Amino acid sequence: MTGRERAARAALAAFAVAAVVHLAAQLAGSATADHLTKPVLVPLLAACAALRGGPRLLIAALLCGWAGDVLLQLDGDTSFLAGMAAFAAGHVCYLTLLTTRGAFVDRRRAALTAAGYAVVWLVALVVVWPGLPSGLRIPVAAYSLLLTAMAAAAAGLGPRATAVGGALFLLSDTLLATRLADLPQLPAADFWIMLSYLGAQYLLATGRYGSTKPFVQPARTSSVCAPP
Repeated sequence: MTGRERAARAALAAFAVAAVVHLAAQLAGSATADHLTKPVLVPLLAACAALRGGPRLLIAALLCGWAGDVLLQLDGDTSFLAGMAAFAAGHVCYLTLLTTRGAFVDRRRAALTAAGYAVVWLVALVVVWPGLPSGLRIPVAAYSLLLTAMAAAAAGLGPRATAVGGALFLLSDTLLATRLADLPQLPAADFWIMLSYLGAQYLLATGRYGSTKPFVQPARTSSVCAPP
């Protein structure tokens, strides 16, 4: 094992510890532990990806997520919109990475997946739209469309872990949107939002896109991604 790989594993272990502490803080209602741990979580994943020679777009996506995490800890609509913009930039990075380094598992399946995600986006938007503050309706609609496109691309172009990561990202932000719309919340809602978010970033950061090798295009008759 090389020194870089040992450092990458150390960063991943530190992420795991910080994630457990952060999620425990969510359950305990400790605002101090929440604010102290949240800003260090995604940078540890970015460090792991960088040490493993991950593509720049992956590292950029993670750093955009870190910026969004920090901005969303601040109060006010301006900080919220800035945080949303940072996450949107991250989704653009993920989407570009998926479309340039991914491989169609099956074109028909990819099209059906995209259609299914489009339906999910439309239904979720219809549900939350009436309760959203008027100034956030258009930004939330645009952001959620970009996020849904990223999740659909992850499912249609990436391996299974990447597909799950995209779906978890969509789930996390959908739960957050229901809060913005003042809809009924799950018990310990912050815990579930962060659990799905951290799971998403982990799967996107440590999946096959963490390698410097592009996907090998699968054979026309194959229904699974070929190994790199």
